[in-house]
Amino acid sequence: MSRFLRPLARAVTYTRWLHLLMGAAVPLMLAFISPGLSDPGFAEWVWIAVQPVPLVAAAALLPSARRAEGLQARLMLFPGQHARVPGGDEDPGVSVAPSASWNDRGRTAVWLVLRLEAGCAAAFVTVQCLGTALALVGAASSQRDEEPGLLLPVPGPHPANALLVPVPVLLLLGLMVVAGRLMTSAARQLLGPSPKERLAALEERTEQLLERNRIARELHDSIGHALTVAVVQAGAARAAGDPAFTDRALGAIEETGRAALEDLERVLRVLREDGRPASRRPTLAEASQLLDSARASGAKVDTDVTGPLERLPGPVSREAYRMLQEALTNVLRHSGPVPVQVRLAVDERALEIDVRNALPTGGEVTGRGGSGLRGIRERATLLGGRATTGPRDGEWQVHVQLPLG
Repeated sequence: MSRFLRPLARAVTYTRWLHLLMGAAVPLMLAFISPGLSDPGFAEWVWIAVQPVPLVAAAALLPSARRAEGLQARLMLFPGQHARVPGGDEDPGVSVAPSASWNDRGRTAVWLVLRLEAGCAAAFVTVQCLGTALALVGAASSQRDEEPGLLLPVPGPHPANALLVPVPVLLLLGLMVVAGRLMTSAARQLLGPSPKERLAALEERTEQLLERNRIARELHDSIGHALTVAVVQAGAARAAGDPAFTDRALGAIEETGRAALEDLERVLRVLREDGRPASRRPTLAEASQLLDSARASGAKVDTDVTGPLERLPGPVSREAYRMLQEALTNVLRHSGPVPVQVRLAVDERALEIDVRNALPTGGEVTGRGGSGLRGIRERATLLGGRATTGPRDGEWQVHVQLPLG
């Protein structure tokens, strides 16, 4: 029983019925002009319901009509977040954008005509049910008056008629619930987003996910590199026991940590969207900082650079910097301070990055398939290039090729 009574306790049930009754406002206003409301017959009632159809269909041609109907539907047909109804905080699936195509205008016209006719039916049912209830009240009080316009016959005067008074009221409440749900479903179909709007929303969602993934990679590469350098430097300084080496190690940790903090501040500024311009991202022209940081950690880095790194396209240069950073971070994290060969080659068509280092003792490569190397491959793919990682000829190799076209 509570399942059937629960909708009657929700405000949205009555706002939906009010939304239906509002659809009858235009026909009733026109009915005062023609044919009038003085004892209309069946043909007159049909004319009252039909004559506004061309008017509302023409109104649907206005782009703003779709927005107005969408706002009304969202406000009156769907429970708000304050309603505490399951699913009340979900997107109702009704667009509030103006009509952008003839398909939108056509669906809006169908919705307006449906709302018009449903409003007339709702007004007629409301008058009939409430009129019948009042007629039963009169019959129960032995006041038998003729009730013109009622379709259902009312019994003769008798006190027992009082027991029938709730019947038309309950019937009206039941129709309110059913009709409200049907109109809500129709609103989703006729006022829902067009294919173009759905595509735009999907593209926006995709851009958000790509941005989140990019930020996650930025944090992983920058903070991961800084922590790896700090751990390696601290361990080497403790093992060396040399004050001069400890000073150099602390300097390297400070410099790397400062760079990581700048990257973190830049990423957080983007997430806050406070309107301030994000700080400049490092490019491959600043690769010497990464190489010096790796050398300060004890690695013997042999570098071979050919071609003008400073002339690389911005996106390629920035992403290549992160790829080189992650490659050096993996060397320090998994192999420690070992000899590393880094080759950066730029020609007219492509950028090539090659990082090689000796495998750990026993040739174990456990842990080399984590998110860092996966991020290198993802970055390369997004730029139209390719990246390969893995053991080769007794060494671990990270090889990246990025097109410049």
